[in-house]
Amino acid sequence: MTISHLPPGAPDDVPCELWEGEEEALAAAAAAGRRAAAWIRSLPGAPTPGPVGAWLARELPEAIETATASLTPEECDRMDPFGVMSDGTGGLDEVTRSELAAVACVVQDAPWLTADQQIRLVAVASLVAGAARLLAQDPGTAIEHGQLDRMWALVDHAIV
Repeated sequence: MTISHLPPGAPDDVPCELWEGEEEALAAAAAAGRRAAAWIRSLPGAPTPGPVGAWLARELPEAIETATASLTPEECDRMDPFGVMSDGTGGLDEVTRSELAAVACVVQDAPWLTADQQIRLVAVASLVAGAARLLAQDPGTAIEHGQLDRMWALVDHAIV
C-alpha cells in the first residue's frame, strides 16, 4: 500500500465552498453579538471605578462583538497531511477566547450586579464561546441544521 501525503500548503490552497445558509448564519451571529454587547453596556456601572467595572463596560462587550463577527467555518477541526488532528477555533483568537472564559470568574467581583445579571453574563459568554466550538467541530451541521440560530435565540433570551 502506498500513502501519498499532500504538500504542507495544499489544503489551504483549495478554496472553501460556502455552506448553504452560511452568509445568513454568520450575519445573524454578528447581529446577535451586537445585541448582546449593547445589553452588557446597558448594565449598571460599578459604584466606584475599578478594573472589573471597566472590563465589564468596555472589554467584554468588545470581545462579544469581536467573537461573533469573526466566526468562520473555515477554522474547523482538521487533520494535517501527516495525520495529526488539530483543533479549529471557529474563528476566535486566543485573546477573545480567554476573555469569554474569564466571565465566570470575574462576575463574582461585580457585586453591584444582581445575581440574575451575573448569570446572564455567564450564559452569553458561554453561548458565544460554545458557538465557536460548535462551528469548529461540525460547521455543516451547525449552519445547515440551525444549531447556530438556536444559540442566538438563547443569547436573545438571556439578554431580555
